[in-house]
Amino acid sequence: MNPYSILIKPHLTEKSMNAIDHNNELTFVVRRTANRTQIREAFEQLFEVKVQRVNTQINSRGIKIAYLKLAEEHSAEDMAVKMGVF
Repeated sequence: MNPYSILIKPHLTEKSMNAIDHNNELTFVVRRTANRTQIREAFEQLFEVKVQRVNTQINSRGIKIAYLKLAEEHSAEDMAVKMGVF
């Protein structure tokens, strides 16, 4: 599956900005039918970084949000700068 069809956009809130700084995590809105393995592979293919863990949540609006914890050798803050979040 096309990685761009799985990862829709970065999810930017105060909580996700704190996760970037403190937990080395990035937060994305993803396709609702995508599973954790597909999300991990799409992110690793697009950004060429290793993902340690993927957690997902469907909020009350029906939007699926993925929390991607990056491996220790990669910085979520650097990735956020590359994506233009900061």
